[in-house]
Amino acid sequence: MSWNPALDPDCPTGDSVDAIETLIVPRARDLGGFEVRRALPAPRRQMVGPFIFFDQMGPVEFLPTEGLDVRPHPHIGLATVSYLYRGRMHHRDSLGTDAWIEPGAVNWMVAGHGITHSERIDDATRSEPMPFFGIQTWVALPKDHEDRAPEFQHAGQDALPFLEGEGKEVRLILGTAWGERAPVTTASEMFYADAVLAPGAKLPLPEDHEDRGAYVVEGSVEIAGETHEAGRMMVFRPGDRVSMTAGERGARVMLLGGETLEGSRYIWWNFVASSKERIEEAKEAWRRGDWESNPRFQLPPGDDREFIPLPER
Repeated sequence: MSWNPALDPDCPTGDSVDAIETLIVPRARDLGGFEVRRALPAPRRQMVGPFIFFDQMGPVEFLPTEGLDVRPHPHIGLATVSYLYRGRMHHRDSLGTDAWIEPGAVNWMVAGHGITHSERIDDATRSEPMPFFGIQTWVALPKDHEDRAPEFQHAGQDALPFLEGEGKEVRLILGTAWGERAPVTTASEMFYADAVLAPGAKLPLPEDHEDRGAYVVEGSVEIAGETHEAGRMMVFRPGDRVSMTAGERGARVMLLGGETLEGSRYIWWNFVASSKERIEEAKEAWRRGDWESNPRFQLPPGDDREFIPLPER
């Protein structure tokens, strides 16, 4: 049995318990006029499957001269995907990737041993007001992938499986679900999907994954007789059959989960690792700088004039 902090063999299952094992209310953070709501990690749940970080970004409308401006910074031990509903942002990384993240597309960055990237909105985009809304997630890597070489994969919106019917529009972003497989290669079994539901539409969760959760982005859903409004994440008991019904305004829901990892993870700043020693090594490598000869971190080509320094904490 792989590691799952909520899996207790003495707990009842099926109809004898509530379908929801954990309800998470995200913490709001103001990043200087730009609010994010962080659902993972949470006090009672570090991960859902391999998903270890989950932020709702916005919604917000950036005025001209405003926008996202995240300087180059490092990652280890994880993979990232920023999934947008509205707006766009410019991604550059130390592999030489120069790409725009746009609504409905997947930009999958695997940090492995170490990668550096920036996320900005350039001057041309800042010339007009721009709505911005999306979800940023980190996926923790299994132990045998923590030291792998970094990688970047892109899949456009048209390349992702899209299921439609009975008031449902579901785009599979990562992994496998409902008999479909997304094109991006992942290090462990998982699923991540964007579901738009008309009022009263019903959607079953995939049953072939160990750990499963759902985050209500807009509208509301009813599960096991309880209504859950936007800004809530529900984590479900392993093995239970779960279906949700959209409320009278419909709903947009992000569904996530998959195979749980071999153990918990340490998180410090932008680093995720299975040991404190790995975190300390990464901290020292970023503190060192010396980008041309640094064996772990380099700055992104084309965005190498500044960087976020190591926090003093």
